[in-house]
Amino acid sequence: MTDTIPLTVLTGFLGSGKTTLLKRLLSDPQMAGTGVIINEFGEVGIDDALVEKLDDDAVLLPSGCVCCEVRGDLIESLERMHTRSLWGDIPKISRVVLETTGLADPAPIVHTVMTEERLFRIYQLDGVVTTVDAQHGLAELDQQFEPAKQIAVADRIVLTKVDLADPATIARLEGRIRALNRSAPIRKAVLGDVPAHELIGLGAHEPALVGTDPERWLAAGSFGSAAGRDHHAAEEHACGPGCTHDHDHAGHHHHHDAHGAAGHNHDDDCGDDCAHPDHHHGHLHGIGSFCLSFAEPLDGPQMSNALSLLAQLYGPKLLRVKGILNVKDQPRPFVVHGVQHIFYPPDTLKSWKGDRRQSRVVFITRDLPEETIRRHFKPFVGEALP
Repeated sequence: MTDTIPLTVLTGFLGSGKTTLLKRLLSDPQMAGTGVIINEFGEVGIDDALVEKLDDDAVLLPSGCVCCEVRGDLIESLERMHTRSLWGDIPKISRVVLETTGLADPAPIVHTVMTEERLFRIYQLDGVVTTVDAQHGLAELDQQFEPAKQIAVADRIVLTKVDLADPATIARLEGRIRALNRSAPIRKAVLGDVPAHELIGLGAHEPALVGTDPERWLAAGSFGSAAGRDHHAAEEHACGPGCTHDHDHAGHHHHHDAHGAAGHNHDDDCGDDCAHPDHHHGHLHGIGSFCLSFAEPLDGPQMSNALSLLAQLYGPKLLRVKGILNVKDQPRPFVVHGVQHIFYPPDTLKSWKGDRRQSRVVFITRDLPEETIRRHFKPFVGEALP
């Protein structure tokens, strides 16, 4: 729907810089007319910026943004913000930023906006932005599942406090992030200094909004070609200074994510923080990402059946699925997009980009290896490309 209000979910682990990023974002003139929903004003720490208190749970910020506190049900809070905007009780809302707590799993929020009829007629999920602490991110990922899940479902990742971390640590952290989510662009920030246009208007959950460049939405190129995947992944997961480990097989990290790294020889020069994902099945919490390609046009009903059964069998393990499909006898590319067991209705894009009409599906999964997915699709649409 073109008249829906874009909604951005801002998430990130405790102390990862969400507050700083949010305050900087709201100072951008592009963000005027933004509705902000947070858990409590004290947690976000924007009291120093208040110029007008509208009522007990809403304040007007200098940028013209309205910041409301979540009290109870999220659905009711979003509905109430929209209604009050229509009635003129608060300024007109043109977009919404929803900031989660540091321990939140953003997936239920995504499900709510995708499936709750009271919301999806009003709001359109624009994207999930995740902040990651450059100083402490590696340790947090070692010890906690929450930041790993927040990274895995992100459409944009903001690496914060990069001025406080050394380049080797940042390189190792980027490698770990890439093992969790290969397709989300990473932006580095000092004191939350990221231009608003890099975090809003993503259309990440509405592929038709990306216009004539569906490749930007799918980001399948970040997985590399079948032939060049090893070299690409080896560069992305470089251990940093001092690491001499041979990364020739890095592109196949998803197999090790699911099955462990038994028999793998780890060069001691890498140290405990080597970012190569083969050594970090536990640190990745079973999360892996991969892309399947299909050379021949697909049978539409068969692919639909395969995806439906996939969601039924493995829904909780499917953190994100998105694909562009070449369907038999259809001139336009079809789009598939799902979060866990919920899939958006199929949609078509206006045209293919160039002559490449190859079906590709990107998966971000937990404890679900690529080989299992390949075996699942084979009876329906045949072999995926190696």
